[in-house]
Amino acid sequence: MTLHCESLRSPNAWNFALSLFILFGILISYLPQHYRIVARRSSEGISPYFVLLGTTSGTFAFANILTLPTSRADLACCSEISAFGCFAGILGVAQIGVQWSCFIVILLLFLLFFPRASPLSPLQPPRSAVPSYRTALLVVGICIVHIFLTVIVHLIFIYRFPSLLKSCAEFFGIAGTVLAAIQFLPQIYTTWRLQAVGSLSIPMMCIQTPGSFVWVGSLAGRLGVAGWSTWGIYLVTGVLQGILLVMAIAFEVRDRREKKEIDSDGTGKINQPMRNGDGAAEEPQDDERTALLSRAE
Repeated sequence: MTLHCESLRSPNAWNFALSLFILFGILISYLPQHYRIVARRSSEGISPYFVLLGTTSGTFAFANILTLPTSRADLACCSEISAFGCFAGILGVAQIGVQWSCFIVILLLFLLFFPRASPLSPLQPPRSAVPSYRTALLVVGICIVHIFLTVIVHLIFIYRFPSLLKSCAEFFGIAGTVLAAIQFLPQIYTTWRLQAVGSLSIPMMCIQTPGSFVWVGSLAGRLGVAGWSTWGIYLVTGVLQGILLVMAIAFEVRDRREKKEIDSDGTGKINQPMRNGDGAAEEPQDDERTALLSRAE
């Protein structure tokens, strides 16, 4: 048994508990976003470019940790140590795998509940902040092709160029970090243009923003400085998601105050209109855009 595998036989109880907590925390943090899209039967307010960058950066992150020599050594030790030691040793891989899977669900829900123009309603020019259904299809198509190509490159380096695996992992990590660094910029822009939260989940961001920094500490403790290309992704996303969270909370608080003022006037109006980038209210156009599934109702 190698020295590395020997070190995995008796995992640190504190690191194991923290890693397990983060694993379930990642899963739970995405559930509010999944639920909000399904409950509203619409993905309106979510930028397609945010979904594109989030999916591709997550794919690169997953490929990065699967390609890292450290992670591959952990996986190889599973045949020499106990099931518990193996499970504890690959928790870092499982965390990123769960995060990637949850974002794939967002990608599918984004397309499934994408707002579309109803053929029964008069056609009017859509708002500039609202993307087209063709754009949503293009985003999903690019993500699928990207996953396919990443898997091919990963396998080529494993079986044909094993000596270059570390360089390949760093490429995946750097590419993922660059995409993650700009991932939230389209969403920040879209949310600012709409002046509303839309289908974005504030509870999800409340969990994920501080959780990102906890996750960074966990991955850095497991992979060390040499794994900067892995945990650096989540350090950048944590900062940008915090900015989006502050903006979303500000808009939500403002809308609730306006709703209370309207209710106190006895108008009975409940739904608040989206706003343009200047903060001015726009007329609702719900009759123009209907969720994909709602057409079957």
